[in-house]
Amino acid sequence: MADAAAARCLTRRLFSPFSLRAASSSRQCSSTEAPQQDKTPKRSIFRPSVSSTHDWIGPPNQLSNLRPIVYHVAENESELEKRLRHLRQKTEDWNHEFWIEQNISFRKEKETYIHSQLKAKGLPLRDEQGEEMILFSEEMAVFYKSFLDTNRIRHANYNKEWYRRNFTITFLMARVALLNVWRNVTDKHKKKKSSSTPTA
Repeated sequence: MADAAAARCLTRRLFSPFSLRAASSSRQCSSTEAPQQDKTPKRSIFRPSVSSTHDWIGPPNQLSNLRPIVYHVAENESELEKRLRHLRQKTEDWNHEFWIEQNISFRKEKETYIHSQLKAKGLPLRDEQGEEMILFSEEMAVFYKSFLDTNRIRHANYNKEWYRRNFTITFLMARVALLNVWRNVTDKHKKKKSSSTPTA
């Protein structure tokens, strides 16, 4: 009777994946679990053509759930623009690596928690139809809170680094913008000066 009552407390409906959001980012934990042997980040092999004049944004990565970005290299790229591009690319890679590790850890711990709860109730991992037994949202809430509490410092450090990197990127973007304005002004001045110079 106890087993039957416990079984009724379970549902086969899929529970929506828990979201872990970065500050100023709407990127979520992946809803699909990565294969056990596939722990290395996989980047799309596709790249924009050499003649492309825009940044390239690829499809979401299966592990990090983030879209990879390949930044456009300007034809006459200055050292400051190059520095900005490299920092933006490194930040994208860093963010990608963080969410791969976080999502894999989340999925593994979630699976372990579900299995332990089912075992404690004396229930199988799958029902008669072969579908995975899923706990109620109230029971899963205990795991979600525990996961957040355990990773609170890691998330705080991530947020600090995220803000630091984005502040530096914004500062460099402002410098690049000012440099481009200065270039345009000096170029116009040179053209105006050369056109007003009398010819023999």
